[in-house]
Formats: sequence, C-alpha cells, structure tokens
Amino acid sequence: MLIQGTDRVVGSRPIRQNMKDILQLLEEPSTTVAVAGATDNPSKYGSVIYRDLKLKGFTVYPVNPNRATVDGDPSFKGLEDIPEPPTIVNIVVPPEVTSQILQHCLDLGLTNIWLQPGAESPAVMAFLQKNDFNYLANACIMVASRLKV
Repeated sequence: MLIQGTDRVVGSRPIRQNMKDILQLLEEPSTTVAVAGATDNPSKYGSVIYRDLKLKGFTVYPVNPNRATVDGDPSFKGLEDIPEPPTIVNIVVPPEVTSQILQHCLDLGLTNIWLQPGAESPAVMAFLQKNDFNYLANACIMVASRLKV
C-alpha cells in the first residue's frame, strides 16, 4: 500500500499542508534527487535506482559514505556535501540507517522524502509523521518516474 504523508492533524481536524505532492515533483524539470544508499553493486537497488534515474535525465546525486564514486560519478559522503539541496531524498537503505538519514534530513531542512520498499519501519514512519515530512513510502521511484525531455 502506497503511503503519502502530506497531511497532519490538529486536534481532531486534518490539515492539508502546503507541500507539493512527491509524484508531482518528479514532473518538474528542475527536480534533483539524492539517492542515499547509491552503490556500484549491480545486485543492490541503490545501484539500479541511481542508474535508472540518471538514464531518465534526472540530476541525481549518489550519497554513500563508503564510496568515492558510483557509476563513474563522484559520490557524496553525506547530504550536506551535495552542491545544492536536493528536491527529493530517495532512501534505499535498511530501516536502522534510514532513521539516521532522516535525522540528518531534519537537521538540514530536507523534507521531501521517498522511502524505497524495505527502508521503512514503524519507528521510521512515526518519525516522518511526528516531524511533518512530505514523504512517499512503499512505492518504487523507478516505476513512478518518467523520461525527462
């Protein structure tokens, strides 16, 4: 089941936040994506997702503290090292690491989060909701993204 968090509740009343739908952000030409967990290991989704988005024409930043490069591109040790704040942070790591990345996103003011299947947990979902992130979970960005023209 696709889970999107752009609403919050004040008292008992749901409030629609003034954030763009994550799927709509993929349609904007200026959208950039940081892939946290990008790798060169072809059997890992961090590799497949990074290459897929890159081939579709997105500006994609690989983030992996253990890699100097991904697919021949410089890899960034952390989100703060990327030359511009990414529009979307796509997270493709285990939930324990996801929690650390989300805290870092919160500290940096990066609120558009895409959780790949397997990156979420009850604690991760609670953190996203508690901190008013604009997020999408349980959906693959490769399926939702289109070629950029």
